[in-house]
Amino acid sequence: MTAENSNNLKVTSSPHLRSPETTSKIMWTVTLCLLPSGLVSVNVFGIHALWVMLTAIASAALTEWSCCIIAKKEPTLRDGSAVLTGLLLAYNLPPEAPLWMVCIGSFVAIVFGKLVFGGLGFNIFNPALIGRVFLMASFPGLMTKWQVPSGIDAVSAPTPLAVLKDQFAGTNVFSSADIITYSTRDLLFGIRGGCIGEACILALLAGAAFLLYKKYISWHTPVGFVGTAALLTWVFGGKTLFSGDIIVPVLSGGLILGAFYMATDYVTGPITKKGQLIFGIGCGIITAVIRLWGGYPEGVSYSILLMNAATPLIDRFVKPRRFGEKK
Repeated sequence: MTAENSNNLKVTSSPHLRSPETTSKIMWTVTLCLLPSGLVSVNVFGIHALWVMLTAIASAALTEWSCCIIAKKEPTLRDGSAVLTGLLLAYNLPPEAPLWMVCIGSFVAIVFGKLVFGGLGFNIFNPALIGRVFLMASFPGLMTKWQVPSGIDAVSAPTPLAVLKDQFAGTNVFSSADIITYSTRDLLFGIRGGCIGEACILALLAGAAFLLYKKYISWHTPVGFVGTAALLTWVFGGKTLFSGDIIVPVLSGGLILGAFYMATDYVTGPITKKGQLIFGIGCGIITAVIRLWGGYPEGVSYSILLMNAATPLIDRFVKPRRFGEKK
């Protein structure tokens, strides 16, 4: 250092902590962790499931690119958020969903779930779930038409959660001829009716394990979510729910997908670990209530969106004390 600049002080704005991890890297890594489950779904449900995924991704990317061009902003496709949103939306759709409906869902997810709030980092709710609940409200018949796995001699059948809810309510809507029995092995490997992303829980858990290893997500939200939903379902469901099995309700539906891949969203979830645990417990409570007493057999999507709205309140009451601040 020369004498003339030895007294210079360089001042920079925050953040001062640097990390090799970037938003783009995290988004693409999560997308890659989701792909194995999608490949299993194609094998289980057929080629149309692949077209649903590709259509959702392409329409989400096209929507974001078009909106950036219209707004005269630089396209943000490279960050991977639009691709991830499209894939997550596809994972929340039936395997035989019409492609025109998939395009509508992707448009709503990107425009009304993300861009109207200012883009990535400013959205209040999970964009993929916004698209999913919009389609559920607009096209309930198409959104609840479930295809059974390949090799089973039937066109459609109730999902495991639908059977679970029917048994709990004692309505006996489904006759014995309607019900296909799913074992724990079937649920783990995705050999059951349901959404595309509900297939192969083992693949989802493997991807989640990698995200935990990389510290892209923490255990607080998923454990609070899954643990609370499982416990409440087991306690209040009685022995009518798959003979009181606590494992099958966890493996059924989108609980694992929602807990590890959507409730852990950086933007729409709490910042602190304590807040994330509270967030997960809240999601689990709402999911169990909807599953047991609500009008739908599944409540994961609605629970995450409702807790997204509560995130600012959670962050407010669990924020850490400033250094030197007195209580």
